[in-house]
Amino acid sequence: MSKQLAISATMAVTIALSMAAQTFAGQVYTREEAIKVALENSSDVKSAEESLKKTQSAVSEGYGNAYPSIDLSAKVTRIFGLDDVKASSDMSDAMKGMAQNPDYGAPSAYDMAAAGGIDGLVSAMKAQGYRWQSSLGITATQILYAGGKVGTGIEIAKTAKLASEITLEKTKNDVRAQVDEAFNTVIFLDSSVAVTEETMELLQNAVDLATQAYQSGLGTELDVVRAQLELDGLKSGIEGLKKTQIVARNGILNIMGLPYDPEVKFTGEFRDPEKTPMPDLSMEGVKKRRKELAQLAAKEEIDTKLVDIEEGSFKPTVVLVGGVEYSNKQNEFYKWDAPNWDKNINKYIALAVTMNLFNGKQTTEKVAQAKSDLRSTQILKDQAERGFRLQIESCLSTLGNARQQINMKKRSVELAQKNYDLTDAAFKVGRETQINLLTALVSLRKAKLEYFEALKNWNSAYEALLQATGEY
Repeated sequence: MSKQLAISATMAVTIALSMAAQTFAGQVYTREEAIKVALENSSDVKSAEESLKKTQSAVSEGYGNAYPSIDLSAKVTRIFGLDDVKASSDMSDAMKGMAQNPDYGAPSAYDMAAAGGIDGLVSAMKAQGYRWQSSLGITATQILYAGGKVGTGIEIAKTAKLASEITLEKTKNDVRAQVDEAFNTVIFLDSSVAVTEETMELLQNAVDLATQAYQSGLGTELDVVRAQLELDGLKSGIEGLKKTQIVARNGILNIMGLPYDPEVKFTGEFRDPEKTPMPDLSMEGVKKRRKELAQLAAKEEIDTKLVDIEEGSFKPTVVLVGGVEYSNKQNEFYKWDAPNWDKNINKYIALAVTMNLFNGKQTTEKVAQAKSDLRSTQILKDQAERGFRLQIESCLSTLGNARQQINMKKRSVELAQKNYDLTDAAFKVGRETQINLLTALVSLRKAKLEYFEALKNWNSAYEALLQATGEY
């Protein structure tokens, strides 16, 4: 038998055998390409991007509160049950009638002026009873002081925008981690399939040799049966392994936001434990890089400003209001007076000051609730800082154990390879049995698979450490 399963002593090259050897018919993605597509299509990333757009809009909205608000209003009112309104001239007519009566003297100019004034007042009072009353106005409102709520609101919006940017970056890092972990699983499964298929080739050679020996009278039928049983066992197992392989590949496609494809392939390799540098483990650097801590810091700043917002309700609000309004009152809808700056256009400006004196302690309780939220955030922040060290130590322990397993499994592969080589040589000269040769072959396959699994576990542990230190 040829030594097709021979493995190098250094074991530095960790490229998945199946991916390096096969020619793919379907779409092929590298690890970097898979991450790029996943970042473009991930629903989590898109959702985080929309949240960022929302907070960016909130900043503009906050600045809008500092500008005057200009409103246009129009109103048409129909009042029922009123008679036509006519201009009053009763007092003036009475004066004129008295002037024609010889028993009375002619009214003085003062009397005529007074009569005209009374007539005008009566006409104005009657004008309130026009059936059709319309108005069109523009009002401008400028907040001059609101207990600091406007400026603080802008600061909160800016901090929320910063928090959204941090969340978006963290979400992208999480997607990268998901792709990496799924990619490692695919590499392991592809390697398992390749090793199994090569073992099947050797077993097929063993079946052929046992058959030839049996037919020539140099072997027994039992040798043929044993070799065939081992081969059939691998054939039945590899089908399930290939199905798992396809599912795992489409698991990456799912993260990438792409549809199911049974022909898709991925090409790449594990990180090499011998060449991969350790991340920065200093707590100072970790605190700067961990997105969760930055998120809590932003939330603490927002909660602090929310306390200021609620406390602003104890302070007065000063608003400047100005406007112009055209009003029209008629007996008929189709009759309209032309706008006249002095007669039917009202101009006004007002300075309003409001301050709550009592609202059932609602403001007091809202301030207390805001301060409680702030304290809760501060507690979470302190707890997170303490938890980072524990998380890093746990990841280091897992990584160290995984590294030991690699060394052990590497040694197992070397011993299994040597055992197979010696058994194969002894079998060829008739000094070893076929069953021992098959056992050595199966042991070598198992050792190789366990080695690849150890590499996978080390890569997963290393990626967990990258996340714990914020270097992902």
